[in-house]
Order: sequence, then structure tokens, then C-alpha cells
Amino acid sequence: MLIFALFFQDGGGSIFSLLLPLLLMGGIFYFLVLLPQKRQRQQLQEMIAALKINDEVVTSGGVIGKVKEIKETSLIIQSAEKSFLEIGKSAVVGKKADN
Repeated sequence: MLIFALFFQDGGGSIFSLLLPLLLMGGIFYFLVLLPQKRQRQQLQEMIAALKINDEVVTSGGVIGKVKEIKETSLIIQSAEKSFLEIGKSAVVGKKADN
């Protein structure tokens, strides 16, 4: 509130003094929300590109399986002893944590 009081002391205010708080909020939003999301998305894409056969992955649907084949836009995973699923690479949300 102190910042806003400093800008509007004279009562009139120029257009710059009206836009400055909006620009500051936009900058804060970018650095606190958009930039971390961009980094996280990039790390996920790098992880998916680095997947190898026998890596265990988790999908967005909660399926956990071992990578058996890597195709251009999809993966064949083995989720049970004889159960093979073809999933899109975009469905992978991470590697299974080692216990």
C-alpha cells in the first residue's frame, strides 16, 4: 500500500505512474509463476528424450511400467508380467523413484 500511496500523492498522476504498478505485478508474476513452469516443462522433455529401455516410468494415468521399446512419439511399456501397453510420450510424467 505504501508503494501506491507514493505514486498517487499529487492526486493526478501521469500515465507512467498508473502503469508502473501493473508492470511490477506482471514482472513478479513472470518470475514466480511462468519461469519455473517453463523450466519444469523443459526438464520433463529432456528426461523423456533420455529414456532408455528398462527404465521404469510413471504415466499421467498412474500406470507404472518398464520401457520395452521406444518409438518416435510413443513407448511400449510392460506394466505386468505379460501386459504390454503403448503410451504416448506426452503421458509420461516421470521416472519411478528407486526404493
